[in-house]
Amino acid sequence: MNPQDATGLGEFLRLCRARVKPQDCMPLTGGGFAERRRVRGLRRAELARLAGVSVDYYKRLEQGRNKSASLEVLDSLAAALNLDDAEREHLFELAGRWPKRQARASRPHRVGAATMQLLHTLDEGGSPAFVVGPGLDVLAHNRLAGALITDFQAAPAEDRNLARFVFLDPRARGLYPDWEAVATDTVAILRFDAGRHSDDQKLTQLIDELSNNTDEFRNRWSSHQVHRRTTGAKRYRQPLVGELTVNFQALTPSGEPDQTIFIYSTQPGSPSETSLRLLQSWLADPDRAIDL
Repeated sequence: MNPQDATGLGEFLRLCRARVKPQDCMPLTGGGFAERRRVRGLRRAELARLAGVSVDYYKRLEQGRNKSASLEVLDSLAAALNLDDAEREHLFELAGRWPKRQARASRPHRVGAATMQLLHTLDEGGSPAFVVGPGLDVLAHNRLAGALITDFQAAPAEDRNLARFVFLDPRARGLYPDWEAVATDTVAILRFDAGRHSDDQKLTQLIDELSNNTDEFRNRWSSHQVHRRTTGAKRYRQPLVGELTVNFQALTPSGEPDQTIFIYSTQPGSPSETSLRLLQSWLADPDRAIDL
């Protein structure tokens, strides 16, 4: 573990400890957690006791002075802090204990022929779909996704990135009615990728760029939120067809663990389905006026 990872581990532990509600934990002393508290969340001694480690050991771990946390200790801390799967994986990554994947970020990511065919098939079926790599680089998308979000393939290679689009492209705030929530999710996903690819120079440069150029990103990054989104819903305000809501599902192509395919769909019979079909018809005939 390098010093930067140790510092990140300590910061992550502090933030997770601060969000735990003492009343949700079993009392650790005769007085329980009912007494007046001067700190948010659990005290170091309380978390150490829940995790079954000494206070001094935990203190050194949180301060970045202990670089050899065992798998058992990390498991205990994750359980005591009530971490979800993504947060737990991030904790292990920061501690240098998660099995590292082969470095793929050093080479260009190629989208396989089968995945490209899937994007085309989904396009014909009226489903926007796109592929992202580490750091939310947009590797490919079908025509409908390009019309709904933006045509990343027409942009310079360095601008084909969802995080850069959300925070640096002025069109994003108009496209996402829930921009604040989208921005928070984007940073949490980026934080997750950064834990998995801590030696990825391109990803590090992206984080530095966004931190230096926008307070919105920098403030969210400091919160250390981390997660993966595999299903959910998202709202768009598309200039041609208006507002619509899509459901999304995230899939991993076989043989490409660092790539994710996002597939969008709409509720059958909903106004959003009608809007998406109008957008699809416009792609087939761009000169045709859309009757909303």
